[in-house]
Amino acid sequence: MWAKSLRKALSRVTTPMVRRLSARIVDESYIEVKPSQSVAPALTFPGIWLRDNCRCPACFHDSSQSRRLDWDHFDTSVRPLTLHVDADKEQLQVRWSDNHESIYEMDWLRSHSFDGDSQSSYLNDFYRPRTRHWAGALFEEVARRFEFDQVMSEDSALQQWLHALAVYGVALLNGAPLDEGVVRRLAERVGFIRRTTYGEEFIVQAKPGAQNYAYLSLPLPLHTDLPYYEYKPSVNILHCVVQTKSRGGSNLLVDAYHIADRLREEYPSDFARLSRTPVDWNDIGSEDGSEFHNIWRAPVICLDDAGEYTRINHSVPQRDSHFNVPLKQVLPWYESYARFVKMAREDAHSFKTQPGDVLTFNNLRLLHGRTGYDDTENNSRYIVGAYLDWDIIYSRLRVLKKRLGSVHTVPPTVK
Repeated sequence: MWAKSLRKALSRVTTPMVRRLSARIVDESYIEVKPSQSVAPALTFPGIWLRDNCRCPACFHDSSQSRRLDWDHFDTSVRPLTLHVDADKEQLQVRWSDNHESIYEMDWLRSHSFDGDSQSSYLNDFYRPRTRHWAGALFEEVARRFEFDQVMSEDSALQQWLHALAVYGVALLNGAPLDEGVVRRLAERVGFIRRTTYGEEFIVQAKPGAQNYAYLSLPLPLHTDLPYYEYKPSVNILHCVVQTKSRGGSNLLVDAYHIADRLREEYPSDFARLSRTPVDWNDIGSEDGSEFHNIWRAPVICLDDAGEYTRINHSVPQRDSHFNVPLKQVLPWYESYARFVKMAREDAHSFKTQPGDVLTFNNLRLLHGRTGYDDTENNSRYIVGAYLDWDIIYSRLRVLKKRLGSVHTVPPTVK
């Protein structure tokens, strides 16, 4: 009886699965790596890519995280000759036809896998978070709000703000001090300010003899800032210090990527014209005694080779009178452009920032404007602005993700 009970108890003990790595050479040029008792699919790597990414000190400089392989003598016909797997250390060892030997950690191989899911995860989150486009009616749902002091003091809040800004193109900070140094401190919390013709910080208020259309109290039509720059400043930081008490002075925002989405689907010929026809954008004037004449030629809708949006250019005041296209293309372009402008104007969301609010948005993506307002000595509007570049923002965001040890998701809206 006792022996029978013992056998029954032992039968309920689960023997732990021993996962052993295996590797093999495929078609002389590829290496396949797989845990032998795992349901996960095998990872396949091109041999030439593995050789190019050898992590030994002769091929890779660890402190600078840079390849030091001598490509003046790199053999593109290199192939793996023998493999050895160290299951305890989770390492793959390869001897190559050029008499070199390499060791690869399995964690590194997994994180650099060629499988579609791994590549998609890397491209759509770590490289650059995937954008989500929105109609104006959804603004209150997508516009995340953060406390200024938390963003300035807590890395997790900083990460959430930058991530929301990357995904939706807009985010607001509340409770900032009412001093002109806020935009600089916020920019330096991320990296550094992008300087332009108009300096580093700039003041948006009604000015006599204004050299820029924004420095008037008239209605400011929807536009992107500085389309006449080849390397257009990427993100606007607008700190409301004083807000007009008149009915005007409201911000207008439009996700131009959403408008472009609609054009692509509903009016493909208009989309084609606006994405292929180069337009001359210019800015002529002077600031602090220095004259300037900036020009850049680019379509309204700029695309990369995959058809993804890279930037939107739109500013009626800054559209040059030079239009270097064939005569027959002029009228159709104007009709397409008019449709784009009309759709954007109808979709614009209007809201009014209050003193202490900091509005941040993607200048490559969003159109912004302002309703007109009465400007008097006792009723003024005072906004301090600055720019950041996406290269600096994305760099900071990746550092934060590594430091905090998590891949961040879009935070919930704070009411």
